[in-house]
Amino acid sequence: MARLAAVGGLLVGGTMVTRAVASEPPDASPAPRTLARTASGTGAGLVSRLGGDRTAGHWVGSDGRAVVAVTDERAAREVRGAGATAQRVRHSMSELRSAAATLRAAPRVSGTAWALDYRSNEVVVRGDRTVSATDWARLTDVAAGIGGFVRMERTEGAFTTRLNGAEPILSTAGRCSAGFNVTDGTSDFILTAGHCGPTGSVWFGDGRGERQVGRTVAGSFPGDDFSLVEYANGEAGDGADLVAVGGGKGVRITGTGVPAVGQRVFRSGSTSGLRDGRVTALDATVNYPEGTVTGLIETDVCAEPGDSGGPMFSEGVALGVTSGGSGDCDKGGTTFFQPLPEAMESLGVRLVGSGQQGGAGSGPATSPPGAAAPGASVPATGVEGRTLLARLADRRNVGPGLLIVAGSLVALVATRWIRAEQDRKAYQRHYSATWG
Repeated sequence: MARLAAVGGLLVGGTMVTRAVASEPPDASPAPRTLARTASGTGAGLVSRLGGDRTAGHWVGSDGRAVVAVTDERAAREVRGAGATAQRVRHSMSELRSAAATLRAAPRVSGTAWALDYRSNEVVVRGDRTVSATDWARLTDVAAGIGGFVRMERTEGAFTTRLNGAEPILSTAGRCSAGFNVTDGTSDFILTAGHCGPTGSVWFGDGRGERQVGRTVAGSFPGDDFSLVEYANGEAGDGADLVAVGGGKGVRITGTGVPAVGQRVFRSGSTSGLRDGRVTALDATVNYPEGTVTGLIETDVCAEPGDSGGPMFSEGVALGVTSGGSGDCDKGGTTFFQPLPEAMESLGVRLVGSGQQGGAGSGPATSPPGAAAPGASVPATGVEGRTLLARLADRRNVGPGLLIVAGSLVALVATRWIRAEQDRKAYQRHYSATWG
């Protein structure tokens, strides 16, 4: 038995070493990853240290490095000394925010939106096709009074809240989507858009109303755009840390974060599926027909009616849920998202399966592994479902494989020596008995 075990150890160790070596090309390099989180952290740290009077935001440049807008040369030197790119601008963050506050104080005009464009150092005001010429002229006068760094733009379509999403949930209020699964430590919930339905709305997972998902227990809209749907049985189920992206696939979510302007992000919805784009602005304000929502993330990711409440993420990090926008996925458009950290802090919840907030994804979001619907039990390919052969091919197995081979050789030599000693002693006993 010992010799059989030693032979088995030689086979396993040899397989680990040979497959691990064969799987690693001569010039192996790490898998490509975006640098958005690193650049975002660098830029945010510099902006925080230098202050709002000397900076005007930060974003991720085309080379993946942090770019910080600064108002003086001394600040520019500090930025360059930290390894980031400095861009001199005329107006500080304090001025940009003051302009946005003036716009918020003006009479509300439905169908308008504005956001701080860090890269152009302007406040961009947009008006959709529903805004009358009179209202647009009145808002233009307000912008002119602020200064030349407020840019007025007309946009096609209309700014609307958009129902539905990655995994559909339905109620009498309409069809919406599951965003992310969260928990308060006692019960599990779906965090989705607030405009989907008021507190008390009952949600179902099918059009016949046979499978009740849960009930809305908290939310905020307008002002913010998030709500909390408590699962009917209190539990989200297996695979709750995955978000569906269509085609029977999903992405594992490992934490929450705040995006940077210029960062590549992904959005999933039941109408248009998985789409990607860039963050174009932060702290956006949108005047929907139902009310004004502030503090939104502005992106150029397309969306259509049926995508609202769906998750936005990047590299396994949850960023927000779809609020609304204009345009479609044929012509493109602007889509706004409710930031997730703000909503979770307000509701007192955390991601299901995440012990802390702000975790980092284990890989790029460009290639979603596995599949799962909120509350469904579906394995994630490449995360936990690796085959034994794939595990043996892991490059980290070279060292352990060599140890197993060495141990097995020692065991074989030891068993051979023990067997030889046993045979020698048996022969001695037999010879002694015969001689006597």
